[in-house]
Amino acid sequence: MYSLETISQLAKRRGFIWPSAELYGGMSGFWDWGPLGLKLKEHIKREWRRQISRREDVYEIETALITKQDILAASGHLKHFTDPMVGCVKCHHKFREDELDEKKCPDCSGTLEADRPFNLMFKTHVGAKEDSSAETYLRPETAQGIFTNFKNVIDALHPKLPFGISQIGHSFRNEITPRNFLYRSREFQQAELEWFASPEEADMWFQFWREERMRWYLDLGMSPNNIRFFDYPRTELAHYSTATTDLQYRFGLSVDGFSELEGIANRTDFDLKAHTEGSGTELMGETENATKVVPYVIEPSMGVDRATLAFLMDAYTEDELGGEKRVVLKLHPRLAPMTAAVFPLLKNKPQLVEKARSVYTSLRESIDDIAWDDIGNIGKRYRRQDEVGTPWCMTIDFQTLEDDTVTVRERDTGEQIRVGISQLETYIRKGLGV
Repeated sequence: MYSLETISQLAKRRGFIWPSAELYGGMSGFWDWGPLGLKLKEHIKREWRRQISRREDVYEIETALITKQDILAASGHLKHFTDPMVGCVKCHHKFREDELDEKKCPDCSGTLEADRPFNLMFKTHVGAKEDSSAETYLRPETAQGIFTNFKNVIDALHPKLPFGISQIGHSFRNEITPRNFLYRSREFQQAELEWFASPEEADMWFQFWREERMRWYLDLGMSPNNIRFFDYPRTELAHYSTATTDLQYRFGLSVDGFSELEGIANRTDFDLKAHTEGSGTELMGETENATKVVPYVIEPSMGVDRATLAFLMDAYTEDELGGEKRVVLKLHPRLAPMTAAVFPLLKNKPQLVEKARSVYTSLRESIDDIAWDDIGNIGKRYRRQDEVGTPWCMTIDFQTLEDDTVTVRERDTGEQIRVGISQLETYIRKGLGV
């Protein structure tokens, strides 16, 4: 495994991810997404939707970023969404107590003293007044918007249990010490499913989604050596949970290297009962046999940014090809920022450039994310595309002018074959598995 520093340097150099506000000295815990990073993240979300939101029994919604404080009072966030904070008596820096290996300041070795529970939510105001009546919060998770729209989905679409409501969107947490690149940030995206089921079927569905989510990562090329289940013992479960499993990835941040990538929890009926009490509105679902119940909730919750980091780390490779060292991102073809790149063999030969532009334009009409590259010699172009994970490079050469075939070079092996221009779309789609 390669270090987070190595991954972050590549991400910045090649236009994946940049420190936010870097021109003005940066802003800790915030990141800006460059063209290639945005494509990678969007492809991860697309694949998540392919497994979850495209199911006929899942309804995807989008809810507001600003959350009314009544909602967060009912859910328990106002009182309990905290981290234990300690402060250094010497340099006055603040830290999360549960992230410190030693009971001394990591910055100056000074003495640490308990400070207070630190609420992680960003507070703001809505409207012209800035008093307590106008206090609201940037949402700390996407789940509460799903729970508060549970009745709306039922009233509008009449689903029977079991069914799911999904959402992908931004969440905000005022982390005490954001660190480790994308692993812990103050603004990030979540992809969450709330799966509503009758209480007697909840354990079955928990196991189902636990296995499905692991399969999703493995099907997208993640090494089984780098991801594992971690089942929380009953003594460590949240008070509302009967079972929680983390999918852990080998980020290299803990003693054994594994840290949380995604959580799957059986949240029981806690959330809907809490919002029933808080709002005064009954929140119940109906089974196929017309029995009304307060459903249990199974929640697979993925941090999109954290998943992006895991896929980057898993794909990053330094190897030799043709006697030359190279850096290559061996991303699954459906995740790669660019699906394929088209080259003219020589940029000073108008007939090759014209033919290459024709192939490039044609592919862009049917395949997303086709790159054009005519800078430097062919070897340098291959290396650039390897470094950003492009699965296939297609070179238009003099033989193309004779028989309408192109050289297709495969990223991981470097193998080259001739493929007819009319067959390129089929070739790519077969490689994508779509």
